[in-house]
Formats: sequence, C-alpha cells, structure tokens
Amino acid sequence: MPSSPPVRPGLLRAAWPAVFLFSLLVLCGAAGCSRADTSRGSSAGPESEFETLELRYQGNNGTVSPIELAEDLGYLAPIRLNFVGSTVSGPQSVQAVVTGDTDFGGAFNGAIIKLIAARAPIVAVVGYYGVDEQRQSGFYVLNDSPLRAARDLLDRSISMNTLGAHSEFMVKEFLSRSQITPEETRRVTLLVVPPVNGEQLLREKQVDVASLGDIYRDRALERGGIRPLFSDYELYGKFTAGSYVMKTSFIKENPKTARRFVEATAKAIEWARSTPREAVVERCIALMKKRGRNEEDAAIRFWRSYGVAGKGGLIAERDFQIWIDWMVKSGELKPGEIALNRVYTNEFNPYASEPAAK
Repeated sequence: MPSSPPVRPGLLRAAWPAVFLFSLLVLCGAAGCSRADTSRGSSAGPESEFETLELRYQGNNGTVSPIELAEDLGYLAPIRLNFVGSTVSGPQSVQAVVTGDTDFGGAFNGAIIKLIAARAPIVAVVGYYGVDEQRQSGFYVLNDSPLRAARDLLDRSISMNTLGAHSEFMVKEFLSRSQITPEETRRVTLLVVPPVNGEQLLREKQVDVASLGDIYRDRALERGGIRPLFSDYELYGKFTAGSYVMKTSFIKENPKTARRFVEATAKAIEWARSTPREAVVERCIALMKKRGRNEEDAAIRFWRSYGVAGKGGLIAERDFQIWIDWMVKSGELKPGEIALNRVYTNEFNPYASEPAAK
C-alpha cells in the first residue's frame, strides 16, 4: 500500500494557531468584527416578541446537533434555523460567528478559551456535546500496529478533524501524562483529515493513528481490525467538552432570541437523554431526509448520546477551568489572564434555577 508523502513533524500544528488567530483579528478589525451585526427584525404580531426569527448557522453533514433536533421538536418555534453551509471544525464555526456570517457556532471549550484570549467577542451559552461512557473519542491503530504507548507516537502521524481543538488537547495530555517533554511532543505530526475519512486513511496506512469520534468510531469498530490506544473518556471521565457560542453584541441586541435558543437546546438535550435511543435515531434519520441535504444516514444510526454532562447543557466551572489551567501550565496563557465570567454564562438556561444546579 503506498504511503503518504513525508510531512515535516509538527509543521501543521505549529503554524495553525498563529495563522488562524492572525486572520481572526484581521477579520475583526476596529469596526467590531461584523458585517451583519444589526438584528433582522420580525414583523408585528405574536412572533414580534423575538428580536429576530432566523438564526444562521453551519452544520455537519450526516449528523443532527441538539439545536437542529430542538427545531424539529418544536422547541425553537417561532424562530427558524437557516443552514448556510457545512463545517467540520469548531474553530472555523466560531470564526464564522465572529465575522457575522452566522449567529451561533459550536466548538471545543479549550478552543473557545483560545479565541477569547485572542479578543474574540464571544461567550459560551450552553453545552452541546461531551464525553461519557457512550459517547467518546478514541485514538485508534490497526491491530497489527507496533504502537502501544505514548513514547511510540514520536515520529508518527495522527489524523484529526482540526488543530488547536479537542483532539490536539487530548494528544498533548496523553503525552504529558507519560512524561513526554514539549520538545519531544513536537516530533508527533498532527494531520487535518475530515472525520469521515479518518478510518479509511488508517486502514490504508496513510496515517499511523486516527482520531475517531463516537459514531465514526462505532462504525469502524463494527468493521473490525482496529484497536484503541487511548480515549478522552479514559483521560478525563465524563465531562461537557464543547459549547455553543454567540457574540456578546448579538446577545445584547437579541436577548429574547438568545434565551429561546438556549432553552430549546436545553430541552432537546434532555429529550434525547430521556427518550429511548432507537426513537432518537429514528427521529434524526427522518429529520435528515426532510431537510434534503443529500446526506447518508449510516453514521447517525450509531448515535448513542450527546455526552453532555450538565442537565440541559448547563455549563460547569470545571468545563472551562480545566483547560485554562492546562494552558497556563503549558505557557499558552498567563495566570489570571482569562476570567471565567468572560468565557461562559448560564443566564439563559432554564435548568440553572433548579436546586441541583446551584
């Protein structure tokens, strides 16, 4: 089987943060980072209690996110979602929010912290994906691979959907716990590969390790021939890993719309948690057919959980503090540089008033 062309170890990982953050700041500029900050007002009538009746967003083909499920269940009405395109990257999704191309986006909590540190005017409003016994991301090798431990990853390649986000943090943590130095860590090559292609490249030996998340992982495991090296669940246990974000200016101008968005997401998460898995999958498949994006439903059939730890997507201090501490330890942030009240809010979540939440 032909191998991939040589890649300079660490090149992509080293280049991504500077290039992305520089482009983000340029796009923001002094004018407030938006080409569409003004709210799209609704007509008079019962629906006019909301500042806008449309929320633009980017989605992922072959999956159904909590807010998409919420709209289908009627929790978001009278507000409607406007799908403007697909993305496989959390940082890219958030960048679209910052530039005003979308009204909300979602990303790994560690990536959100990095963007806020780069002065992105955003705040996390509700958790939307996480890690639990049923939904986790693993790093997989072929059964006959010689890779067994963290040190075996030096001078090897690992595929993941994007750099500077969930998967890269997990690799760094795995290496750090095995006393791999930062200098040695730079010998590990991280390659950006769409999630749908990760399994194929691993089986073709184009990469040594593939990051495979929940439904893609389960589908690959069903085919056999691969084994796990480590997983995010093994490293951290159950936790909310990613949040939906909105611009602070959008929330200020559209508070009722923002509240309905969070309420709808929260209700959909709890509906999925309390509903039999088969019924959730059936509903998601029907929704995918209805929205007409020419998607395959093979992956969604393996759905098991959104993995959100907090009830209704409530964000816990730990969901962000753990990554702030990690970045302070690694020198990416200064102690006290980022305050938690700049990062997230549970203000709009209906479950925040429950005694258990307090």
